[in-house]
Amino acid sequence: MTECPPWLWPRAAYVHVPFCAHHCGYCDFAVAVGHDEQIDAYLDALEIELAGLEAPRPIETLFFGGGTPTYLAHQPLERLLRMVTRWLPLLPGHEFSVEANPSRLDADKIELLRAFGVNRLSLGVQSFEPRLLQILERDHQPADVPRVLDFIRPRIANVSLDLIFGVPEQSLAVWSADLKRALGLGPVHIATYGLTYEKGTRLWKQRERRQVEALDEETEYQFYVHAMDALEGAGFEHYEISNFARPGFRCRHNQMYWANHAHFGFGVGAARYVGGVRELNTRDVRTYIRRLLNDQTPTFQSERLEPRERAIETLVVQLRRAVGIERDAFFQQTTFQLDALVGAKIVELAAEGILHDDGINVRLTRRGKCLADAVAAALMAAAQTR
Repeated sequence: MTECPPWLWPRAAYVHVPFCAHHCGYCDFAVAVGHDEQIDAYLDALEIELAGLEAPRPIETLFFGGGTPTYLAHQPLERLLRMVTRWLPLLPGHEFSVEANPSRLDADKIELLRAFGVNRLSLGVQSFEPRLLQILERDHQPADVPRVLDFIRPRIANVSLDLIFGVPEQSLAVWSADLKRALGLGPVHIATYGLTYEKGTRLWKQRERRQVEALDEETEYQFYVHAMDALEGAGFEHYEISNFARPGFRCRHNQMYWANHAHFGFGVGAARYVGGVRELNTRDVRTYIRRLLNDQTPTFQSERLEPRERAIETLVVQLRRAVGIERDAFFQQTTFQLDALVGAKIVELAAEGILHDDGINVRLTRRGKCLADAVAAALMAAAQTR
């Protein structure tokens, strides 16, 4: 394995599987619905993209996202697992995560995943309230979650549940009930995401037409604070803005992103950060397939950040972590002194109770976590005017 530091050479890889049974109204990811006839061609194209590595690249963490990777039938799913683990062999002690929909799982698929080294599953639960699932256009029912957990856990013990707050018509009582039901199922990891209205999605259009009413910011803050209280009170570590884990069960793959370390990315819409260059693949499945089958690159955007830009990006991303920004590690990774970039702004925000600075690490306070996006914007602005 290369001795190159992880912020320059990837030890993590992401693979995007766009196929889904249904496109949820809030989803802005690269998704293909009703195009199962493209699955084989997509896997052909993905294999060509992986072969561009020229040699297998051993990695520590692997993540299959979507779409719904487990939507694939047994045969194409096995082909996907075989080709990816050939080009991206898993090192001892690896973490291999797969996103899954509770309504599209069976014991045979879980056994197949386990056989290829999958040891972490992320279930898109979102809510246990039928009305909210309807608003979000989810295609599973609350009862599906405990049902699938019964056959997942004997095979894959590390299970994360994803929940969404800030959904139209959601009350604090309903959100509290969702958290209690999630905790009652005994997961080792819970992710809580505030609903966003991405431009062009059906939910965004419904809000524009006043068919749904977005919750106000103060209500969303109350939901977020309640999640911190409930999950921390249950013994979970709040290790990143949206993520909570039992000790020893933090998502190692996502921690690579939040450290701003290099990572491979394959598949439609996938992003990668290799050798200081950020690249993004086309989001259109047909274009992705056509380009690769015609010996063309699927990349449509490529950018090499200047050292200062890279340092600012690292600052903003690392601030999401509970540990925050560690001064010595930041300098080693970026060659910039944190205080030379934003020292005055750190002092100002610390005085306001938004940041905590112990001289070694700078991190968000509890109040600061509720204002994370605004804090990041303020630090970016301060760094860019130096």
